[in-house]
Amino acid sequence: MSRKKKDKPLLENIVIEDVAAEGNALAHYNGKVLFVPGMVPGDIVDVQVRRERKGYIDGYAARLVKPSEHRIEPLCEHFGVCGGCKWQCLPYEMQLEAKQRQAVDQLTRIGHLQLPDISPIIGSDLQYYYRNKLEFTFSNRRWILPGEDPDALSDEERLGLGFHISGFFDKVLDLKKCHLMAEPCNEIRNFIRRYAIENGLSFFDLRAQNGFLRNLILREASSGEIMLTVVFGPDAEQDSDNVTKMLEAISSRFGQITSLNYVINPKPNDTIGDLEIKTFSGRDCIYEKMGDLRFKIGPKSFYQTNSAQAFKLYSVVRNFASSEVAQSPVIYDLYTGTGTIALFLSSIASKVVGIEYVPEAIEDARENAAVNSIGNCTFYAGDMKDVLNKEFIEANGKPDLIVLDPPRAGIHPSVAQVILEAAPPVIIYVSCNPASQARDLAVLSEKYDIAAVQPVDMFPQTQHVENVVKLLLK
Repeated sequence: MSRKKKDKPLLENIVIEDVAAEGNALAHYNGKVLFVPGMVPGDIVDVQVRRERKGYIDGYAARLVKPSEHRIEPLCEHFGVCGGCKWQCLPYEMQLEAKQRQAVDQLTRIGHLQLPDISPIIGSDLQYYYRNKLEFTFSNRRWILPGEDPDALSDEERLGLGFHISGFFDKVLDLKKCHLMAEPCNEIRNFIRRYAIENGLSFFDLRAQNGFLRNLILREASSGEIMLTVVFGPDAEQDSDNVTKMLEAISSRFGQITSLNYVINPKPNDTIGDLEIKTFSGRDCIYEKMGDLRFKIGPKSFYQTNSAQAFKLYSVVRNFASSEVAQSPVIYDLYTGTGTIALFLSSIASKVVGIEYVPEAIEDARENAAVNSIGNCTFYAGDMKDVLNKEFIEANGKPDLIVLDPPRAGIHPSVAQVILEAAPPVIIYVSCNPASQARDLAVLSEKYDIAAVQPVDMFPQTQHVENVVKLLLK
């Protein structure tokens, strides 16, 4: 006979004390840390326990007994369901304070690193409508909202176009309006949703892996140029007429779309990097400007999703570099992407060497160098741990400065060892994940001291923080 699961307790009148990592707030109960998402310091709340472990408790707010004096009204109607902007109820000044503490805490607690005085975090001038790229998913089984009766919903009412619900691979929140990207983002998404329903085009079934419509990818440059990439599902392979009709309807309705592209994705995952993307109308790219530089962005290109903050971030990198290195240094930009940092630093360097895993990104980097008439940047495609070795450094010159801007997972241990052997006088480490950054810096601390730390807020209303650390050879 199976044991009956014990009901989890309801903890009453819990006072929220502080902001924690991963968008949580924290309190204490019976000597344990209690994590509760979506709360603000000073809130008094009844907490329903989800799970209890030896050192902590996870729960959610069952009832807000008394709101904090700091709590503000979220702008978005989807707050609390959509997991994308968990801090909308938190004043922006408190968001910045929490992100600053997060960066410092992870460097000291995880990396056990000795830090200088930390520069105040650089905030964003825009707290909403700051993103230049958003991706949406079609689903024939949207997330059912509280108060809705699933059995009373028609097939049409079950359709959704929006963001994935955290923890549920096959559930999508049907968005009415997102405040992260300026119009016509919402107009385009809602028009396509209506068109699909009116014309009987099927939304993707994430379990069965079939359907006509799969994803939308919207990009908008600060110049106003708009790129839309429609990702069709496997059902579109035999229905080219409806593909053409839909793209014609979009193009006719939204003349401001300067690059309209499409791709059919029959694979079991959403990645399109290995698929052929076709341009239906307009150019196959848009152009973004950063300072005096111009960057070409294609459907597969990586580019920082907050253009204004990217300029501030790269300015920090350039200021760190120019204050330490000799005149006309040799700079290595590892994980260069489309070459934004490399090209940004080219004016202070004799030579910049960029390495990136994605071949298409390197093609963009080379083209961006040509667009900006920059001749001192060389780019290589390949896995960092395979490309960066002693022979590569001998062929390209010993670096005076290495810039690291890796994915969230950080750098491979073999890459760290090559860097330690190369021993450049200066390293600048840019990270979107201070936890993995702390782990890598602990390895590099064998030969380096931390000279400066500068957090940058790239994503207001979220818990994410970018962190720039300058290292000097001992």
